[in-house]
Parts: sequence; structure tokens; C-alpha cells
Amino acid sequence: MARGKVLDLLAFTPPSESLNPTVESTTSNEGVVIEGISYDMPYGPRTQGFFMYPEDRHGRLPAVVALHDHGGFKYYGKEKICWVKDEPEILRKFKDECYGGRSWAFELAKRGFAVLTVDLFLWGSRKIPVSSLSEGFRERFVGFQEGSEEYIQEYHAFAAEHEHLIAKTLFTAGTTWPGVFTHEDRRSVDFLLTRKEVDPERIGCGGLSGGGLRTIFLAGLDPRIKCADCVGFMSTFRELLRNNIKCHTWMLYLPHLSRYLDLPDLIALMAPNPLMVQYDVEDDLYTLDGQKEADKKISMIYGKMGKASYYSGRFYPGPHKFDVQMQEDAFRWFERWLMGKE
Repeated sequence: MARGKVLDLLAFTPPSESLNPTVESTTSNEGVVIEGISYDMPYGPRTQGFFMYPEDRHGRLPAVVALHDHGGFKYYGKEKICWVKDEPEILRKFKDECYGGRSWAFELAKRGFAVLTVDLFLWGSRKIPVSSLSEGFRERFVGFQEGSEEYIQEYHAFAAEHEHLIAKTLFTAGTTWPGVFTHEDRRSVDFLLTRKEVDPERIGCGGLSGGGLRTIFLAGLDPRIKCADCVGFMSTFRELLRNNIKCHTWMLYLPHLSRYLDLPDLIALMAPNPLMVQYDVEDDLYTLDGQKEADKKISMIYGKMGKASYYSGRFYPGPHKFDVQMQEDAFRWFERWLMGKE
């Protein structure tokens, strides 16, 4: 009933469309096959992504949908968490700040997982083309060479300022931004089910920040997700209201959701499947009280089901991030529950 209510609130029911998936490129690095893939959406351009798995594999693999962040960084999407050849300096700096210099989705594939990460609506290959903008918006890009660091920074500034117009447009059209990204992330699961490398009974998901928000909706609403790790995106709504609501993207706001479910309630709809939530103690996006309240609620839900050990809430020193230590803990969580390693 709760899932049905949230799906109603998402108000996004695009027409059905075949995936028509294709492999557009194949390379390898450090023992990992990296396929550049694409598939159709019911709207807009084809979704482009990376599908990665170990070269030396045996049988069907556990799989993870790796969800990239928001980060105020929309010029790239999937590349923010994957290895790419000749990585631009601006992308390297971003990974240093948010991910301890790692491409965490690629690192997870090295551990024996099949991993899929794709560009979300408004990121990377599916960002708004500057050429499609009205003249007033295009003027700010005059004099910048496309792809240069200055151009990318200007694009990020434009994209940040443009978010309220995206939200207004979606609301006016009778839908919601969470409706769009949840549909797209569930479509990533659809893609995994087309691949012979993947065990359909061992699919997980996870991500930092905006990827954590996406994890809340995907894990909570799609029963095909058997294990999840939500990083740097968990609080009660109450504790966001006074000083922290200003910190967040329009992607967070689903009208009327809080009349029925709080954020910890929503992700706990995946219970009793295994769930890890990783909190940063000095995270400016949330109050510590809000994070602790959410942790307590999720823990109580799993405890009431008699599955207390299936939830792990972990607090880490430092600001908003998914650093190497947090990644190692997350990888062990996926290995435990999707691979059976203790």
C-alpha cells in the first residue's frame, strides 16, 4: 500500500518503450571489461552508460546499479564514478574531493560484481544542450571553448540556476522530478535483466548524495533490489525544514510525501532486505540530530521484523563525502549480502 501511494505521488507514467540496448564500445582496464552501452527511453535521447564486469568471470554475477551524485556537476554523469581514459583535470579534482580520488563503481567491478552506471536525465550525455537554449541563455557561453574547464564551470552555474525552471516545468506538466529519476533508475534494473552476466536474484544499488536520494526511491520502490547502500543522504524531514532545506536540489521534493512517509520510512520499504546507510557527522546538508533520528527509526523497523542485523547505520567523521574507508565498508556490505562472503 505504501509503495502504491508513493507511485501515485510520483505522477510519472510514460508510455512503454522497448530498451533496444546496444553495446557501442568495449575496452578493458585492470582486469575489468568496460562496455559503453545505450538504450532507449520513452522520451529524450538514448541513455548512455557503462556496464562493467570482471574479464575472468564464472557463471552469473551479483550486480549493482551504481547511482552517480548530483554534486552541482552536470556536465558529466557516469564518468564521475567510473574509470575513463584521459580523464579531464576538472573531473579528477571532483573525484579527489568527493570520492578520495577513486572511481568507486569501477573499483566495485574489480571486486567481482557486474556494475551498471548511466547518465541520468540532465547529466552527461543527457544534459540540456546549449544549442537548444533560447538566445538569452546561450549568450553566457559566448567566448568559451566547449569542453574547456571554463566552459564546464559556466555550464554548472547555468544548470544550478536552471533547476527551479526544470521543477516548475515538470510540475506544470503534471509530473514530478522524483517521478522522472525513479522511472529511469528502475529502467537500469530492466537493462541488467537483459544481460547474461547478471544473476537476477542478486541485484543491489547505491550512491552518494544525489545517488543516495536515488537509492532511497529505487530500493524502497523496486522489489528487484535485494541490497542497498545509501551514502550521505538520510535525515528526517522535520530536521531539514529550518536551516537545511535550502541546501538541497529540487530533486528531493515530492509534493505531499511527508503526509504519508518520512525518508527513513521510504527506504525501509525494502526491509527486510539488507540496507546500509552511511552518515557523515559533519555533513552540512543535514543536522546530526536528523541523521540520528533517521538511523534510530530504520533500526527500529528492522528490529521489529526480527532482522536487526540486516540494517547497518554507520557514522563517519568529516564532511559530505564517500571516501575510501566508506567505500571499503560498502564493498564488504555488498560482498556479504550479494556474494555470501563473511
